Amino acid sequence: MSEAPADPLGIFRSDLFAGRTAVVTGGGTGLGFAIARAFAARGANLVIASRNSEHLDPAREKLEQAGAECLAVETNIREADQVENLLERSIERFGRVDYLINNAGGQFPARPGDISDRGWRSVVDLNLNGTWNMCSRFGPHMVERKSGSIVNIVHIYSYDRGAPDWVHSGAARAGVVNMTKTLAYHWARHGVTVNALAPGMIDTTAIYEKEFAYAEADDYTQIALGDIPARRFGTPDEVAAITLFLCSAAARFINGTSVVADGASYMATWTDFLPPRDSVQ
Repeated sequence: MSEAPADPLGIFRSDLFAGRTAVVTGGGTGLGFAIARAFAARGANLVIASRNSEHLDPAREKLEQAGAECLAVETNIREADQVENLLERSIERFGRVDYLINNAGGQFPARPGDISDRGWRSVVDLNLNGTWNMCSRFGPHMVERKSGSIVNIVHIYSYDRGAPDWVHSGAARAGVVNMTKTLAYHWARHGVTVNALAPGMIDTTAIYEKEFAYAEADDYTQIALGDIPARRFGTPDEVAAITLFLCSAAARFINGTSVVADGASYMATWTDFLPPRDSVQ
């Protein structure tokens, strides 16, 4: 197995985002917290949001201990009024929002025939409609200020290869990719960038507990590693580094595109968590 870089965030200077404010949804754990921590270490004020309140206070305390100003707001991004409250409280606390990282989302691997109507609507509502709620509220604030960056976190199942184990999430995230391009077209003239970031398999607790645990194969971790040309999982700090780049001055002419960070997995074989059945039943 190959090794991850020692410090993917080391290239960024410590005051890169001083005086700026970043809002990170799903910011209490996993990738969201890694992204928030990376912004905080480079001078940004942080607003972290999560529908799981038990994640917020511990994350806020860690960010504040690291020297950041941090506001934690319990928010279900599926509810427009809660998103509006998040925007209002962010501006009330910090006066502006410069960066929006739409990381909140969720899904579960399943064969298409095993997904209920309720399960389909829940995943699409969270991943597609929730991202729209955030963009449609925070985007106009950035447009008015003539500056801002939005990064929509999707995944490699959002594109033209489909999403064998994630038909609901794949459809929703594909919608986010399309929405990303459309918003970039309208907002670019106002100094706002809107891009998507599609990580592959990243070494977080969630990948083992919420994905690999469903696999109908023994030791799926080794199977997954064998399918990745890089022969390793990505790290949260690598995803955070790309996010920071997309929000930095170096990326102001990058707009309406997707960055895929997957160790070349998109070019390789995908082993199903849940292989197709020979019959529909």
